[in-house]
Formats: sequence, C-alpha cells, structure tokens
Amino acid sequence: MADAKLLEVEGIETCYGLSQVLFGLSLAVAAGEMVTLMGRNGMGKTTTVRSIMGLSSARAGSVRFAGQDIRGFPSYRVAKLGIGLVPEGRQIFPNLTVHENLIATAAGRSQSANAWTLAKVHELFPRLAERTGSMGSQLSGGEQQMLAIGRALMTNPRLLILDEATEGLAPLIRAEIWRCLSRLKREGHAILVIDKNVETLTRIADRHYLIERGRVVWTGTSRELAAEPGIQHRYLGI
Repeated sequence: MADAKLLEVEGIETCYGLSQVLFGLSLAVAAGEMVTLMGRNGMGKTTTVRSIMGLSSARAGSVRFAGQDIRGFPSYRVAKLGIGLVPEGRQIFPNLTVHENLIATAAGRSQSANAWTLAKVHELFPRLAERTGSMGSQLSGGEQQMLAIGRALMTNPRLLILDEATEGLAPLIRAEIWRCLSRLKREGHAILVIDKNVETLTRIADRHYLIERGRVVWTGTSRELAAEPGIQHRYLGI
C-alpha cells in the first residue's frame, strides 16, 4: 500500500436511533489505490459509505480525508472536498436529460489537463453520447449506472466511491463497468468499491476489507484473498 493515505476511517460507530450498525470500523484508501468493502447484505457496507459522506452521523471515531477530519461535515462539504459518490440505486435525476445530469453537479476543482469533461465522459461511455438528449427515466439500468459514474466523475473527485457497482446489471454491462474501473485505476484514481463479484475484484483491486455485523473481520491483498477460499465462504457466502 502506498504511504499517502487519502481516506482514513478510524473506529467509527454509527447508529440509526437505538440500533447500532457500525462498531469501531476502520479502513483506509491510499492515493491511486483501489480498495473494496465486501460482506453479505445488511452487514453495514452502505452505512459505512453514508458515514464517510456525512449522510449518516458517526457518533464516535474519525473520518479523515486528505489529512482533514471531516466527521460531522454535511454531505455537500464532503463532496466539495473531492469525494465523488455513485450511490446504491444510481439516483440519477429522472426528469433531466443525460446531458443535464452530467453537468448538474460538474465541478472544475481540478486544474489538470486530465480533468473530467463531457467529452472525456463520452469517450469513456460512448453510449451516453448517443443518449445525450434522452431523459434519465428513459435509460436502461446499465445506462443509468454509466450515467451515475459519469456524473460522479464530472465533479473531478480525488476519491470515487461506488456502492453496489454492478448490482442487478446484465453480464455485458457488468463487464463494461469493470473495464471502466480498471481504466480509472490505471490512470491513478483512488477508488473505494462495494460489490459482490469477488473473482473480478481480486483481479483488479489492490486490497479488500470484509465486514460482518458492522466490524471489519478480515483485510488483505487480492493475492491473499484469492488464496483463502475458506474466508470467502465464511464471510461472503461463496
């Protein structure tokens, strides 16, 4: 793992009312690294993402991004700092066109020549260029996921988080999403991804956190996870 930790989550505890979901959960993502958070349904993966993004308030622990403690920040401030979220369920704007969805939250925070633009998103996902005038509600599930990723990239994030990256998508579309993420990783993007496709993730990701009942129960590299079928069966049900 690289030395420069972009995201550092330390010992967070998050509750919904009297029900505690996260119990001292910790994870980290370095600059340029792809990390996964995996576990069965209902184990706290989405709550972890919500706690990072400020959508749910962690009552203890710390969330640091680029060295700054952001626990307790409202979600819009977290996004402005450079964390782009592709949420579970996509949550695109159904009554806006593809073009309008992409520019609605666009941010020019990156001064790099490689900053994300409409042209770059269209090159990454040519289907979005073909559907630029279509309403969000007219897109297929796969097209909506491409749009959600493109919308997040248009904010020029320093860290991209994908919650259930390929859930419910057809095999060909899943392959397209993995191709996209592999390219982003090669280009040096930091990525935190939640998904159930262990075989693919052990090919393209650097490290993994397995979560059960709100706690990290295993962490290691792709090579280490691939060599532990018992761990996969125990915590991922495969």
